[in-house]
This record gives sequence, structure tokens and C-alpha cells, in this order.
Amino acid sequence: MPHDTIDSPAVLTLRNAQGLELTLMDLGATWLSCKVPMPGAPAREVLLGRASPHEPLAVGAFLGATIGRYANRIGQARIRRDGQLIQLTPNSGSRHQLHGGPDGFDKLRWTIASQDGREAVFTLVSADGDQGFPGQLDVRVTYRLLDGLEIEMQAEARTSAPTPVCITNHAYFNLDAVHGDARRQSLHIPAAKYLPVDGDLIPLGDLASVQGTGFDFREPKTLAQDWLRDEQQKPGAGYDHAFLLDAECAGMNRAAASLRAADGSLAMELFTTLPSVQMYAGQFLGGTPSRDGSPYAACTGIALEPQFLPDSPNHPEWPQPSCWLMPGEVYRQTIRWRFTVDTTAR
Repeated sequence: MPHDTIDSPAVLTLRNAQGLELTLMDLGATWLSCKVPMPGAPAREVLLGRASPHEPLAVGAFLGATIGRYANRIGQARIRRDGQLIQLTPNSGSRHQLHGGPDGFDKLRWTIASQDGREAVFTLVSADGDQGFPGQLDVRVTYRLLDGLEIEMQAEARTSAPTPVCITNHAYFNLDAVHGDARRQSLHIPAAKYLPVDGDLIPLGDLASVQGTGFDFREPKTLAQDWLRDEQQKPGAGYDHAFLLDAECAGMNRAAASLRAADGSLAMELFTTLPSVQMYAGQFLGGTPSRDGSPYAACTGIALEPQFLPDSPNHPEWPQPSCWLMPGEVYRQTIRWRFTVDTTAR
């Protein structure tokens, strides 16, 4: 299914009573902007975004896009099930598949099924064989503003044949008004294990303990603190790894990640029903066009992507729910972003 390159994208803006504002477009069901109200100051832009909705998609940064059919990497662009080898369409290093393939959900024109001032519903039909995946997948993604400073994403999907599904959003955050090195932000991830990768950023197979490594974010610290400390950071020139969330994060009973601005004035908590979070520090963002037309520098924003562990279709042994969706079942996952303003920070 080719992406649309002719018609202008449809753009819509959601606002709530507290002044939280989210701008989206139908191409890729993409976040274009997220502005958080700040007492006594202009609303703060916290999201990296394009100069315009018409910005070419080939930049490859997935800025704010809805990702699917399967987020993150699948090694050798193939999966096995019941002894059958399923070949997917590669797009990462010409061998692997990344974020659903060369025409993943981020490249497609979604239907705006409904919208009002605080909620937008996007739908998409991914045909049987799309990017190599089996089964027709009917997808419904809802973005809504809750009371206070909260945004919620709910993804639902149904399939006609067994297929792996992992839908997320690829927002890049810089809580310091998208200024400066985002590694100055403080990050907390309640995860005792992370997933080591090879030179192509494909999982090596076994989860590893964060204990004694730069991957230990169980206490808040800046990303700069242990930057490139570990041998495992070298394949991706920094952090680009999945963290298996501690059990208490299930059911969104605890934040899966917490990010705080370098100036301390704004914080964001991420909640999800998904079992892991991919943390990518944006080290390859350099040259990506920004809103004002100038290029973003490397590490201008941090992506925190709730998902199943990468390459999960090939690793049923990992301690997480199955990523396979079966006919008659409903894929239903939730992500929630909660912002908190600290009026005492200087």
C-alpha cells in the first residue's frame, strides 16, 4: 500500500480546559506539536516536529509518527511460526525490518474516523501481505486529551490471520522547550533488565541486568552521566535499547519512565500496558529538518517508545506476553503521557 504524496495532509488540533494542546495530521497519524501550559509564561513546545506537514518522509527519523504493524527491529526481516518461515519486507540495512517496513504505518494516510476538541480517532486497513505480514489488520488508534495535563493513546486491532502486532508512537521529547542537548534531562526507568544488541541493533538473544552498568536508570540520572560508558552503547553510538519494565508497571500502576527538564520546571511520566520501553537518545537526528527549517542537532530529543521487545516474534522464550494477535482476538494497548509543572523551579 503506497503512501500518499499528492494530497495535502489533514491537520487537526486538540485542546483541553487546562490549555494542553496537541496537533496531529492524518499522514502517519503523526504528532506535529505538543504544547504544555506554563504558569506566567508562554506554553512550552516539548516535541520535536517538522517544519511543515509536507516535509519529506524520507528523513527517516519517524518524528511523532504512529508506528506499526510491528514497532522496532525484526532480525533478517523474517519470522517463524509453526515451522513456517514468513519473509517480511526489509528496510534497515537492506537485511532487517524496522518499524513495520519501508511503507509502515508512519508512511500511510490514515482515515480520521471522528474528531472533536479533545479526541481524534484514526483508522487504517493493512492488507494481507502488507510489508510481508500475514492477515488483514484493521487498526483503530485514538488520541485524546484527559483532564489536567495528560494525553492518552489507545490502539486496537483485529486480524484475519495470526500476525505479530506492536503499535506505538515515536515522539521525541525535549522538555527544555526543544532547546539544547536533551541528554541534560533526567530520566528514570524502573527496569532491572535491558536487551543487548549486535552491530545492526538486533537483539543478541538474552536479557541482561542493568546492575553496575550505564543502563541502570532505576534511580533518576541524566542521560549524559553514563553516556558511552558501556561497550553495549557502542553499536548504536549511545543509547538505543529496550528495557523490560518491572512487574509493578503492568496495568499502568507505576510510571514506565519519568523524564525531567534540565531546568527542573517540567516533568513527564509515561504509563503503558506494554511490557517494555525502547529508549533512543536521538544520536542520529543530526541534519533532520526542524520547525524553523534549520537542522536538528544530534541528541536534541529523546524517544521513549512503549512496545514489545524488539524481534519478539522470534523469541517466544522472553518473559512478556505474546506479541501474536489471533483471529477473534482484539489487540488493545494504552499509552499515557502525564506532564507536571514545578512552579518552584528556577
